[in-house]
Amino acid sequence: MPEEKARPAMLGPYRVLDLTDDRGALCGKILAEFGADVIKIERPGGDPSRNVGPFYQDTPNPERSLSWFALNINKRGITLNLESPDGQEIFRRLASRADFVIESFTPGYLDKLGLGYSELSKINPRIIMTSITPYGQTGPHSKYNSPDLVTMAMAGYVYICGDSDRPPVRFSSDQSYLQGSLQAAVGTLIAHYYRLVSGEGQHVDLSMQEAMIWTLCYAPHDWYLLKQIIHTREGGLWRRLGVTYRLIWPCKDGYVCYRLLMAQPGANVMNDLIASMNAEGLGENMKGIDWSTLSFTEISQDKINQWEAEIGKYFLRHTKRELHEEALRQKNVLQPVNNAKDIVEDPQLASRNFWVKMDHPELKTSITYPGAYFKSSETAWQKGNRAPLIGEHNQELYVKELGFTQEELQVLKRENVI
Repeated sequence: MPEEKARPAMLGPYRVLDLTDDRGALCGKILAEFGADVIKIERPGGDPSRNVGPFYQDTPNPERSLSWFALNINKRGITLNLESPDGQEIFRRLASRADFVIESFTPGYLDKLGLGYSELSKINPRIIMTSITPYGQTGPHSKYNSPDLVTMAMAGYVYICGDSDRPPVRFSSDQSYLQGSLQAAVGTLIAHYYRLVSGEGQHVDLSMQEAMIWTLCYAPHDWYLLKQIIHTREGGLWRRLGVTYRLIWPCKDGYVCYRLLMAQPGANVMNDLIASMNAEGLGENMKGIDWSTLSFTEISQDKINQWEAEIGKYFLRHTKRELHEEALRQKNVLQPVNNAKDIVEDPQLASRNFWVKMDHPELKTSITYPGAYFKSSETAWQKGNRAPLIGEHNQELYVKELGFTQEELQVLKRENVI
């Protein structure tokens, strides 16, 4: 693979104006890591999402939000009041030379300011605007405000999360925001390809609810196709073919993922596992079973429960690492359930240089971030810089690029335009 420095960035020539809040910030981050010049535009004083914790060294401060760091690396940052006439005119000037605008306002908000797609496309016919909202630009729910939990619940995701004997639970991160942003980036790049072919920009309308529904896999399909089955929460279990078997198992220092295997080729690895159990005085009731002749459609739930009880005892005696190493030797399908510490220390990720350090001069330190999520032989993923400080690039954009004088800049600050 060519050296990193010799490969151009995928979106190197292009500029993005990022008007999103935390609901769409990942979209801009993805485009920035592809090499686009992403200009994060915040209101004067900074974006409210800067006040979302946790904070670096547990010190609440808009310049120390770790979520802000994570979602805004590689971007440049300016402040601009879009609700002021001067701010609107400045934004139009920026849009005239930009390639993309991404935003997450309530549908109709930018149109009221004269900054919607219909107006910007008159200034710049090639511009692509991507709107990221809970329910899209149209429909009876389009103007509803919807935090992550509500959007995930409306998408049906919450209903299938959790244990079968307990109420639904929320996924532990803003999944609808992140999934919506991810799919928005995909839609933006598809629109970009169309522009390369046709020369025309367009408006990309992303609904987070719709993006989340695609993560439900088979649940909607089974309702339509399999006698109106409604899938519910299964927790660490798996219900198929009339029986329930376990997928997530507790072990000595956490959890592992494993399932009973029958028929071929599962019989061989079951025999190896049972041999390990027998060596420790466990699984006596599983000796001599011809697993190659068995099928989940023919085994009772009671029998499965008996076998799983013995396997569970064995797993509880060993750590994730011990069980995984034994499984590798046996060519078995057991995997550790990694936590954050595990993935940071993971040798596979280290071998691919996944984790990267980014300098934070204002904190007098460097912080480790996730790196490239793919490797390309012809183009480079951009490591770039840490997330911008409030108004960090005002001088760069307003003075050097748009030609404002220092005196004009001071007037704009005094009048709360920037």
